[in-house]
Amino acid sequence: MRDQVSVYTNKLIADRSAHARGIAIAAQDDVLIAEGAPDLARLAGDVLSRLTCLGMVVACPSLPFADFLVARAPAGESCIVPRDTETRTFLHDIPFLRRSDLGADPAPLIARLLGSRKGVVVEGVGIVASGALTVEQAYINYSSVFHSTFVKYLQDVLHHGFILPGEAEAFAAFRSQWLRPLTDEGLAFRSGPLAERDEILDEIATVGRYTVERGLVDSFFGNISCRAGEVIYISQTAASLDSLAGCIDPVPTDNSSTFGITASSELLAHRRIYEATGAATILHGHPKFAVIMSMECAEEGCAITDCWKECDRVRFLGDTPVVAGEIGAGGLARRVPPAIAGPRKAVVYGHGVFTVGETDFADAFRAMVSVENWCRGEYFRRLEDRLG
Repeated sequence: MRDQVSVYTNKLIADRSAHARGIAIAAQDDVLIAEGAPDLARLAGDVLSRLTCLGMVVACPSLPFADFLVARAPAGESCIVPRDTETRTFLHDIPFLRRSDLGADPAPLIARLLGSRKGVVVEGVGIVASGALTVEQAYINYSSVFHSTFVKYLQDVLHHGFILPGEAEAFAAFRSQWLRPLTDEGLAFRSGPLAERDEILDEIATVGRYTVERGLVDSFFGNISCRAGEVIYISQTAASLDSLAGCIDPVPTDNSSTFGITASSELLAHRRIYEATGAATILHGHPKFAVIMSMECAEEGCAITDCWKECDRVRFLGDTPVVAGEIGAGGLARRVPPAIAGPRKAVVYGHGVFTVGETDFADAFRAMVSVENWCRGEYFRRLEDRLG
């Protein structure tokens, strides 16, 4: 169990979602283990001891966006409601506690909120996330909250500007110091066509790691596949894209195997994309600026309220189409294939980016980098127009 604590502490540092000295993880083994920053470890242990779950992450995010969302929330509100797919699918909403709510012992309040939600923002403390059965689940839930609060805060700034003292300065530091240039430089891709099983498995694992290392997806989200003949090799559902060895399923296109049971929940979408494009590879990530910009629609007077699933329009971010669609076997598998067939790339409302490669992963990866860079540039252009 201590090895698991170390693994996910290092993941939080590697993906830059938490301050290295502001991380604590608790786990219920034969005895309760709580390690990391002393005050946070004590809190993690106290909260975990009040719940039936087995894992807990308490960490100070590397960006102040979650705290800013709490401070910007009107009096009387007690949760953050982002519109991205990760929130809608995994979190529903994100409850928060203000500093004034905490008292001398915040553990009982946090535990009560975690009884019905997977993550909580505690102002001045950080993000607290639980895992029902494993530390891994707590890490995934922390990552979901970090992703969703990032997306929500940048959307709010784009719509309303800076409201709080220190926001503009913190945002400038985020832009100049936290954000990194996004490129594919230094990455090596196998030239296609990819045909041999072992080379396909190795290349999928390598490219999965690239997508995480370059910030195109949080490690447990997104998916990746390669078609060779009548077999689709695809990452398993809930597999960590930066650790895919042993987590890639070969699924015959004629459904003659049960491997599809453990394959990515987007298997149907991958099948239909291959049918529509004739491509050899598919990469699906959740780059944050593409997620943000996909939800920025200029349509006025529209009667649709559930844009993420009901909108049948195709909008564009530059030359990249944006479509609505539920994940899994929902509208995504119906709407993405015709949209991606021409441009070889598409964005799903509030969800992420799909790209394809003709023979290997090089073009698919570069296309995703290009889409995210366009969306990043467009975001800051619109923000600068707003701020004057």
